[in-house]
Amino acid sequence: MNGIDVSENNGTIDWQAVADAGIEFAIVRCSYGKSGRDEMFQQNVEAAHAAGLKVGAYHYSYALTPEDATIEAANCHAAIEESGVGLELPVWFDMEDADHWKAEHGFDFSADNVTQICQAFIDSIGYDCGVYASLSWLQTPIDWRGIGCAVWNAQWGADDDIKGMMWQYTDSLDIAGKSFDGDILY
Repeated sequence: MNGIDVSENNGTIDWQAVADAGIEFAIVRCSYGKSGRDEMFQQNVEAAHAAGLKVGAYHYSYALTPEDATIEAANCHAAIEESGVGLELPVWFDMEDADHWKAEHGFDFSADNVTQICQAFIDSIGYDCGVYASLSWLQTPIDWRGIGCAVWNAQWGADDDIKGMMWQYTDSLDIAGKSFDGDILY
């Protein structure tokens, strides 16, 4: 299935144009950190559903410890529950450091710490959950095989290596003049 992933950073989305472009699902950011909420989550999920798409959610992590990840899981769970929307696809734990926040706050990048953080979130979320990360994070430091979770791999421009349950293959999928991350769900 072809899909996109979005957040409030994408602004207002023409979901019918997305569906007309052959997109069948969307993964929508619901929350981030211990208390952050994506202001467009409910609107995006409802509009994607109205256009006939299946929907999942993701949480962007700022967790430095497994204890932080447990608090983040509670925030993510509450964001979904409070929105009142249904999800047909999993919730994804976005474990990366794209904005370098973790590095700037003394994060322990060891495989043991990162894997324990992922495990704590997955164990606490209360939904079907997997881990989203770039190929380098999935090779080291996340022991996703040890966790036994689904994987959503971000590896742009390549079609080998780890694809997992879902593959983010580009950050520049053009739909009706807007650019999205493009995904394939296997």
